Amino acid sequence: MELLDRYRDHVLGLYRIVVGLLFACHGAATLFNVLGGPHGGQVPGVGQWPAWWAAVIQLVGGGLVMLGVGTRVAAVLCSGSMAYAYFVKHQADALFPIQNGGEAAAMFCWAFLLIAALGPGAWALGSLFARTAGAGRGEGVRVTAA
Repeated sequence: MELLDRYRDHVLGLYRIVVGLLFACHGAATLFNVLGGPHGGQVPGVGQWPAWWAAVIQLVGGGLVMLGVGTRVAAVLCSGSMAYAYFVKHQADALFPIQNGGEAAAMFCWAFLLIAALGPGAWALGSLFARTAGAGRGEGVRVTAA
């Protein structure tokens, strides 16, 4: 267990990068009809509620989480959007995610909530910006969670 504890921030950073990348890919697929296209079958019109807005949150929020910039705020927004998707789109069909096709929404919701609670881990650009800003004010190098 000591080995796992030693690399906790690195594992969390890798987890954040993978989850953010996968989420951003969903947004790109929906907005730009790439990577297999949108799950709904059609690219939503600009501003169309809720599909277009959800895809923008997926692309931008997933990208921010992946990069580790504004990680906690972006992760809360992404988590909330997936909770909304689950309860509005999937929950009406059946109680459990396996029955209603909402597994991805449920998993992304909880994955982003975990990232929001634990922070970005290693390799977050937000931490690099905090270090640079602190060093410029003569405060030394300080690593903070974004």
